[in-house]
Parts: sequence; structure tokens; C-alpha cells
Amino acid sequence: MKNTALTHIHEGLGAKLVPFAGYNMPVQYEGVNIEHETVRSGVGVFDVSHMGEFFLKGENALALIQKIASNDASKLVPGKAQYSCMPNADGGIVDDLIIYMIEENEYMLVVNASNIEKDWNWISQHNDLGVVMEDRSDEWSLLAIQGPKAAQAMQSLTSVDLSAIKFYTFEITDFAGLPNVVVSATGYTGSGGFEIYVKNKDVEAVWKKVFEAGADWGIKPIGLAARDTLRLEMGYCLYGNDIDDTTSPLEAGLGWITKFTKDFVNAEALKQQKTDGVTRKLVAFEIIEKGIPRQGYDIINAEGTKIGNVTSGTMSPSLGKGIGLGYVTIENSKVDSEVFIQVRKKQIAAKVVKLPFYKG
Repeated sequence: MKNTALTHIHEGLGAKLVPFAGYNMPVQYEGVNIEHETVRSGVGVFDVSHMGEFFLKGENALALIQKIASNDASKLVPGKAQYSCMPNADGGIVDDLIIYMIEENEYMLVVNASNIEKDWNWISQHNDLGVVMEDRSDEWSLLAIQGPKAAQAMQSLTSVDLSAIKFYTFEITDFAGLPNVVVSATGYTGSGGFEIYVKNKDVEAVWKKVFEAGADWGIKPIGLAARDTLRLEMGYCLYGNDIDDTTSPLEAGLGWITKFTKDFVNAEALKQQKTDGVTRKLVAFEIIEKGIPRQGYDIINAEGTKIGNVTSGTMSPSLGKGIGLGYVTIENSKVDSEVFIQVRKKQIAAKVVKLPFYKG
């Protein structure tokens, strides 16, 4: 197991550490519900330094990104970020990622921790354009400072107006006494906030300053368990659960990041799938009765026939009910469709709902 540069800090705070994507990661400190509510109503800090950072440079950097990514990166300008995915050759997804345009001919790609090696090999395999690629995943730390009070709590640490940084844009600016820090209005919680990219050698000092600055706003460290409940309440896909090498972006509801205005890996097959229509679809559902859906549970219809499976499920801390995502046959995918979740020997009633679960 690898450690992040902050693992010893998490241990000192009494965090419960678990193996995740090859790292020792803090899953919780005080408890999932408390941490979840801290982010929804205040401000909390996640150590997500396990994520991967690739840098692509050169006059063909954009051309390479356009080839491997489904979204249209030509729409990016310096200081703008874009959510995208990398389709594989078989109709599935290599990974989902965020693409940052640093400046002309220079981009940062942020990928999932569990896929760093796979993604690097995939992009390298398609790099016949002379693009200079650097994997700096082991050099960089990433703090996700999330919640509605994040901008106010962190304003004293930077000269840039944090409230003016729009969603999916970023500034390279001073932060916590350091120059040239990427301060990005991104995150996977649906409650606003920022992601801060700093070098490993600087992150402990930054962590301390973040907590000093946020003290009056009740800032707390938050574990990966609350990160999961927060993202699920928004209906954000988690790679390995809701999307993987076998799920098409169109099945997963990611048609909005699949742009056929350009060519990319497997574009023709996906275009055909769009024309023909998918046979299954990722849906959101709420449990009507008592029960908690979990990944891998069967989804069945009123006759008891299996129609799909749960990919993510939890007891929603904000809503106080069981919620989940799962793939079902297209005829069972309409909003308000009644479905049942097989929880051990019991069949629990649920209904398909529109995302997000948490409306804010």
C-alpha cells in the first residue's frame, strides 16, 4: 500500500484508514453522516492525493486529446476545465477524467487512482503525434475543499477572488503562501468548493493553513465514505461501479460528453449505438420501503424477472432513504417506473427517479 504525503496526519486525527486504489486512504474520522452534513452545509477537506495527473505538451497535444477523449476539448481555453471520458475500442470506457487547459499546447489530465497505469498505457499507445507526456501523479497532492462556505473560509489564503472562479474554471495563483497553485472550482460533492493541486513537499504546510483559515467556519477533515454518499446523492458516476470497460457512455447517461462533431476512438460504433438506441440504461432509484440497496444486488420487475443490477447504493444522509444507481432494461428505465431490489431474500419496492437525488 502507498501512503499519501498526509497519511501520518490522518492517523494522528484518528481516521479509519482502508486500502483504496493501492493507497492507505482515510474512509472516515467522526462518522459518515456527520462528515456528509459538514460538506453539505459548511466546509470540509478531503485528501484525494491518490488521483493521477498527466501533463501533455506540444503542438499536437490537443489533437491527441481529441483522439482519446469523447468530449470536444477544442472548446477549452486557458483556465477552463472539462469533464470527459476515454472510450475503449469495444464500446466501454477506459476511464473518466477532467481535462485542464493550462495554456496553448499544454494540458493536465486528472484520472482515477485505480486507472493510472492503464490510462497512461492507453494514451501512450495512441500518441503517434510526438506529444510530450509526463506522469506526475507521484509528485502531486490534491486537496478537495468542498462545501458552500469553502470560498469564504479560504479567501484569506489567496489574493484571487474565490467567489469569482466559476464552476469548471481554475486559476493558477498564490495560495497558502505558495506561488503558482492550481485552484480549481471543481469537485465531486455537488456542494461547491475547490480542488487545490500542490507538490507533495508543500501539502502538509498547506493542510495546516487551510485548517487555520477555516477554523471559524467549522472546517473538518472528511473521509472517502462521505465523498461516496455525497457524489451518489448527485448521481455522479464512480468508475469501477457505475462505469467501466464494459459500459458505454451512452448507456451511462454520458451522451452529453460524447460529441460526434469530431473523430475519436470508437466514435463510429458509438454513433451507430446512438442511432439504434441502447438496450439498457443507468437509472437512479429511490427505495419506497425500508432497506438499503448495495452494489451487486439484482433489480427485478413485479413478476420477479431480473431486469438489471445495482451499481451504487446507500442510505442517503440528506434524504433519510435508500438510494441507488443501476442498469436496467430500456423498457424499465422511465422516470416513475416501479422496480424491486432483491435484498437477500426480500424484494424491496423502489421507483426510478430523476437526478439529482439531492436538490440542495
